[in-house]
Amino acid sequence: MKRGLQGGGRIPGARRQLLAELFALADGRAAYVPPGRPYRCDTVKDLNEFFEPPPPLPADTEPRYRMPPWFGPPSGTLPGVVAIERVLARTEKVAVSVTGLAAYPSGFEVDIVTMSADERDGLDPFLFERPHHRIGRDAQNTTIPPEMLRLGVQFADGSKATNTGGFQPHEPGAPPAGPLMTPRGGGGGGGNWQQSLWVWPLPPPGPLVLVCEWPAAGVPLTRSEVDAQLILDAAARAQVVFSDEHLPLPGDEDPGSGTFAQPSAQW
Repeated sequence: MKRGLQGGGRIPGARRQLLAELFALADGRAAYVPPGRPYRCDTVKDLNEFFEPPPPLPADTEPRYRMPPWFGPPSGTLPGVVAIERVLARTEKVAVSVTGLAAYPSGFEVDIVTMSADERDGLDPFLFERPHHRIGRDAQNTTIPPEMLRLGVQFADGSKATNTGGFQPHEPGAPPAGPLMTPRGGGGGGGNWQQSLWVWPLPPPGPLVLVCEWPAAGVPLTRSEVDAQLILDAAARAQVVFSDEHLPLPGDEDPGSGTFAQPSAQW
């Protein structure tokens, strides 16, 4: 198809050359580059040949492990959920609430929301690290700072787990003495914070007591009961989508041994 102006009008030389270059680019042909003009890629093919993709990454040869059940929920499992909206404690300054429980075959997660009436008061439940970290650096410092939000659970048999007790050493080849509470992460700011806590193992039937205390915020030791059967029923509804039982625990050379191994330093 011949391209030109309707009506047969003449095109000045500079414009005619520009149109020729545009038509050449549209047809995928090399365009004319007058002397003095900077070079440019003339076709899509030239562009693809110039920019090469990165080389493939080397194959991942690192061994995979499954997380010990006392450190967190199993990978690839959809938990059963307990809908709960419970204000554990409230003062003129702050409120500490439970907004949900997620149950797995090996334990359950507790979702905590902390709210402050005035974001300028400087209260922050994440500001201070867990005491057992401090104890590791200073064996004489066994106190819990008043600025730390203290959380815990107590089972019907009287056993308890808190975010202040730390992780106690245990014999290799055996699980630690439970129950245990492990922070799973969180964040926030501006007077509102969210955090999750993992509790291992599942509680026995009976009352489950949620406990909190925050001296710096004026929150005294406060308890609130939940029926543990709600968590046990939710755990029975959990669905294993992708099982990780075929993976060994850290330090376990035999994936099928079914024994608990001593966690490595990375845990």
